[in-house]
Amino acid sequence: MTNAVKTGEGMSLKPKHVNFDESWKRLSATLESVMSGNKMDSNSWNGRFSDIYGLCVAHPEPLCDRLYASTKQFFENRVHEILKRLMQAGEENLLPTYYDYWQEYNQGAEYLHQLYRYLNAHYIKKQKVNEVDMNYGGFMFDANEQMLEIGELALESWKRFVVEPIRHVLVEMLLEQIDRVRRKDGITMSPMIIQGIVLSFVEVERFKSRNPLKYYEDIFEGHLLEMTSQYYYQEALKCVDQCDCRNYVIRALQYMTDENILCKKYLNASSFEKVVHEYQRRLVQDHLQFLHNECRILIQREIREDLSNMYRLLHPLHNGLCILIQEMENHIKQTCLEAIQSLEVENISQQYVESLLLIHTKYSELISSVLNSDSQFVSALDKACAAAINTKPSTRSGVCRAPELLAKYIDCLLRRSFKGMTESETDDKLSSSLRIFKYLNDKDVFSRFHAKLLAKRLIYGLSYSMDAEEGVITHLRQICGYEFTNKMQKMFSDMKINVDLNNKFSASLREGRTPVDLGVNFSMLVLQTGAWPLAQGGLPTFAIPQELEKCVQMFESYYLRNYTGRKLAWIHNFCQCEVKMNYPKSTYFATMGTFPTGILLQFNSASQLSLRELQEATMLPEGELRRQTQMLVDGKLIVSEEASLATTFRVNMEYNNKRMRFKILSTQKDVAQESEQTLAAIDEDRKLYLQATIVRIMKARRALKHNLLIQEVIAQSQGRFAPSVSHIKKCIETLIDKQYIERTKDSSDEYRYIA
Repeated sequence: MTNAVKTGEGMSLKPKHVNFDESWKRLSATLESVMSGNKMDSNSWNGRFSDIYGLCVAHPEPLCDRLYASTKQFFENRVHEILKRLMQAGEENLLPTYYDYWQEYNQGAEYLHQLYRYLNAHYIKKQKVNEVDMNYGGFMFDANEQMLEIGELALESWKRFVVEPIRHVLVEMLLEQIDRVRRKDGITMSPMIIQGIVLSFVEVERFKSRNPLKYYEDIFEGHLLEMTSQYYYQEALKCVDQCDCRNYVIRALQYMTDENILCKKYLNASSFEKVVHEYQRRLVQDHLQFLHNECRILIQREIREDLSNMYRLLHPLHNGLCILIQEMENHIKQTCLEAIQSLEVENISQQYVESLLLIHTKYSELISSVLNSDSQFVSALDKACAAAINTKPSTRSGVCRAPELLAKYIDCLLRRSFKGMTESETDDKLSSSLRIFKYLNDKDVFSRFHAKLLAKRLIYGLSYSMDAEEGVITHLRQICGYEFTNKMQKMFSDMKINVDLNNKFSASLREGRTPVDLGVNFSMLVLQTGAWPLAQGGLPTFAIPQELEKCVQMFESYYLRNYTGRKLAWIHNFCQCEVKMNYPKSTYFATMGTFPTGILLQFNSASQLSLRELQEATMLPEGELRRQTQMLVDGKLIVSEEASLATTFRVNMEYNNKRMRFKILSTQKDVAQESEQTLAAIDEDRKLYLQATIVRIMKARRALKHNLLIQEVIAQSQGRFAPSVSHIKKCIETLIDKQYIERTKDSSDEYRYIA
């Protein structure tokens, strides 16, 4: 059956006299055939388009009114006949009979709507009262007399004369069928029939632009939701009495699966969300406390299936996951703290970082595979790790050790200190360890320790890969910005410049008028004062050994001659020497600092020296001299006899070592002291940073309330560290004393910038 309007061969479009009765006789036969689902040949079908057109443009008066009235009467007669047959079908056959007649009638209504397209467009639409007139026109009209397009007229007739008389019976029987499906109670009717009848309540209103679902909601959906609520209320009470929480969740999820299938097979799509809401309200919301009480046990046991089930049940509910998320955060935090507290002293940095990474990896995988990578649980993991990592212990004056330990762990990786680890494994561990960095509050502490350790690696050539070093710097810059890594980047630049500088210096010695032989393999590093974390003040005095004086003088002369306006300051405590020691039985090569080298070289001219003689020769302060000589004594290179200024030292001629090459390293006490000095320097840096931040804010704002200033300082400082309010207040007072800012005269709670 075609939907296109065709004029037919030889048809004239000019208005002419038309016999209505003859045209209607042909048209009514077609209507009867279409509404009965019979097939028609295309010529007859196309001819009815011509009949409708002819009636609409008939001369002298169009016959549109009679055509509309006759068509309306046809529909009413048709639906009355259908209703009569439905009443005769009996209750057992009512639903399938209704379904069959509805499918036939609905399909016919669609075809007739197309057939009457000319009447709809050129007559009915012009007669209809639009929504604006209905709402604001100010005149009364009968809705039943409102002229409707033919398709809508057919559906309206079905609704008024078929659905309305039997709707209570229909709805009751439909709900009974759906209830039997839920309870799995015996054989039910075909889902196609049930859904078809349910959808008929929607289809009869499909031509309406406003609230097309209102009729469906009024006569069916409201009763369905009420029945659904009551059913799951009873089922929930039954499950609570019969099951523990674990099995309750399993049964509730099964109900959810069954309900989703039921909704798709039997209901209109608009009801899905509402039915699910009723299910969640009765099975989940009403028993939320019962479910939340089980969350802690589920998290602690970490049974993945149970966690997944609980998550699936609570996830659709607003704030349903809040307790599960909080318990997950607390559990991860406690696990991290327990792992940290059980660390051994040896290799503590490696244990610390790797234990945290192990926990982070474990729970990241759990959240990904069990909790659907839910962003709320990812956030809980981040909060838990951050809280554990930034916990300040009662020891060491309450200083958080995480930044220092992370810096030392990365230092060990970049030195390849961990044995049995391939380069690929080292790179993977290095990349993983930087995950810990994002959780640090005191990023400035990490920066200071990392910079000092980086300086040592660069100066002593301990890095296994410069690409890995620069990769770490790049990662830190991406997180904290350019300013955070600016000085570290300058350190790399200095190292590259020094390679060229040493080559030029060596070339100048060889290619001068008189080639110079320094007698030792000598290289220098010229480092920028502000870029390297090397203390220049308070350095111990030291007399350079004669063996090195010529090297130092030649380099100073070369450098100052080529780079005017610069000043060299020698940092002897960072220098290293390789000393060849000839013993009667063997020869050894020891790498050590300049201070112990200067002490050992004194024994080339004497077999035994006192502490006073060594002090006069090296010019080292007594405390530093004692520390350096003790390091040599501990290394068994020299032997001491007394612990006073009269103490004498001699070379240990019986020295024996399995290794031909070895290092004389600083003691653990020296490392701890250096760590304390670093922390003290960080405190001083923070004071200056906060003062600079306060001045910058006040310069921009000119005047600001105390609390707003505190908030602004905290916000701007969070990228480096988390300042305490008391610390900020002290800095404010310092700036007031320095006359950078002042309290306003009108309010002691407000500050003003002094230009």
